[in-house]
Amino acid sequence: MGFTLVLGGGGVAGIAWMAGLLAGLADTGQDLTDADDIIGTSAGATIGAQVASGLTPADLYARQVDPALQSREITPSFDMEKYVADLGVWLTGVTSAEEGRRAMGRLALAAFTEPVPEVDRPAAAPTVPEADRSAVVSTVSEADRLAVISSRLPFHTWPTRSLRLVAVDAETGSPVVFTRSSGVDLVVAVAASSAVPGVWPPVTINGRRYIDGGVRTGHNADYALSASRVVILAPLGVEDQSGQTDVIADLRAGGADVTVIVPDEASLVAFGTNPLDPAVKVPTAEAGRAQGRRI
Repeated sequence: MGFTLVLGGGGVAGIAWMAGLLAGLADTGQDLTDADDIIGTSAGATIGAQVASGLTPADLYARQVDPALQSREITPSFDMEKYVADLGVWLTGVTSAEEGRRAMGRLALAAFTEPVPEVDRPAAAPTVPEADRSAVVSTVSEADRLAVISSRLPFHTWPTRSLRLVAVDAETGSPVVFTRSSGVDLVVAVAASSAVPGVWPPVTINGRRYIDGGVRTGHNADYALSASRVVILAPLGVEDQSGQTDVIADLRAGGADVTVIVPDEASLVAFGTNPLDPAVKVPTAEAGRAQGRRI
């Protein structure tokens, strides 16, 4: 495969930064939206779906800064320091990456009280002890979250271009890559990839629950190992938290030309303390565009 664009996670701020960055790069004649293949994780799933559906860098930017085009968002009660501390509790005793993903799945299920619809219920639907449920704040409903994702995407059918969206099975911890051939609605696939455990509800697909692909890694760039050129936009950085080998080194060892772009200091300031707050959209998109123009 030729050129793969890898788009990582980072909440509402990550979406705005990547949109701004792509616009800024295009301003200087460097249009990355012509990639042969797109891998999206969490925030990157939204941007990836938009790019693969034909939005130009200017379109991406406008959807962040023009109030008439901005998506319908829900602002969660979110404290980053507390969230990280809570994750530490849930991950106590974890000894492997897969075990950690299952722990994150338990957290997601504990914060989500809607039952699996009977028509979709598998023989062994995951259950969560009431003691675990009491340890977290309940998320919004799955329907409310799907409405947000729907508003982010101007097109709701899978594009013909290569688009891969990464999520994780909440019960088994196994990663899954949704594509056009998966038989999953595009909005649902993006929502699954963006379902931050304990913040947003897991997404139900054929009786199973799926959570954020960032639970695996923040960018999942190892899925680009067959590409000759890889550009990684990583709103949360590229430090590996999964126990995997150094993916970027592996890509380069395989002969790929790899470029990694992370937020500069001005962009990080624009992110603020809550990357899920819609109020950061405009300043973060502006900072991303300025960074793109400087690169």
